[in-house]
Amino acid sequence: MPDLLRRFLQGLLMGGADIIPGVSGGTMALIVGIYKDLIGAIGDAFSAVLTLGRGRVGEAIRQVRALNWGLLLPVAGGIGVAVVIGSLFIPELLEAYPVQCRALFFGLVAASLVIPWRERHAHRPMHVVVAVVAALVAFVLVGLPRSGDAADPSLWRVAGTAAVAINAMILPGVSGAFLLEVLGLYRPTLEALRGLDIPYVLAFMGGAGVGLGLAAKGLSWLLDRYHDWTMAVLVGLLAGSLRALWPWVATIDHVSSDGTVEVVPDPSVLLAPGSEWPVALGLALLGFAFVTGLAWVGRKRLGHGDEILAAEHDQIHAE
Repeated sequence: MPDLLRRFLQGLLMGGADIIPGVSGGTMALIVGIYKDLIGAIGDAFSAVLTLGRGRVGEAIRQVRALNWGLLLPVAGGIGVAVVIGSLFIPELLEAYPVQCRALFFGLVAASLVIPWRERHAHRPMHVVVAVVAALVAFVLVGLPRSGDAADPSLWRVAGTAAVAINAMILPGVSGAFLLEVLGLYRPTLEALRGLDIPYVLAFMGGAGVGLGLAAKGLSWLLDRYHDWTMAVLVGLLAGSLRALWPWVATIDHVSSDGTVEVVPDPSVLLAPGSEWPVALGLALLGFAFVTGLAWVGRKRLGHGDEILAAEHDQIHAE
């Protein structure tokens, strides 16, 4: 298979993972064997941007020419195609089968908690305490009443949310789509992609670019110095945020600027399981099994003794 086509297909898999809450594009990059090279290339790209910002144009041009474009371009193209295709049908599924979709996503995210938890170098009881505290904080924050403005967000909010969600590209086991769901912009983002809402898409891309650059340094610093504690906090935040994916929640109506009434999930009010619970449970278990299988394949590919995060993050120190 030609190398460019293989890279494009790897990007398709990553994009397919990125658009589904609970499936991590970073984990998929590990499974297909490009995580190390991809993160290194992203770090090199931001090094070039920083060099240009310091006024060293000639050096920046040399760095840009030296980038691994044979990896970056086809992978980015595959991710983009997968995201666009997913945006065409996922909103309809969420509209027609909200309980079933949220149950599947719940299982996907629940299984992904194991991935960062296993990456701790040491196993201390205080890690559990920290994770529980972080989970309680996230549970409360996610449950704050929503006004419904997520259906018609400001561009500043779109950019800020993208800057947070893009961190999933760096941390295997963390789903960017799930972060968008927690922050209330998963469906609006898919709708913007499908409807070619150019201002929204540009704001999202700009925020994602800035967030990725900042996260490359910030997360590297935390993981280098406080790796296990960072993992414990991360697992707790993800666990508490599962509240956003509980299948049975109340809804609120939001009237958008064009007068359209949209129904927005409100995780501040959790409901008891309804009559769909057998199907919902089955889908949640299916999602759990799927991510568990992906994690197993990823560990087999890396080798049972490898460190996923600690060994890779030293490649994204943009100078």
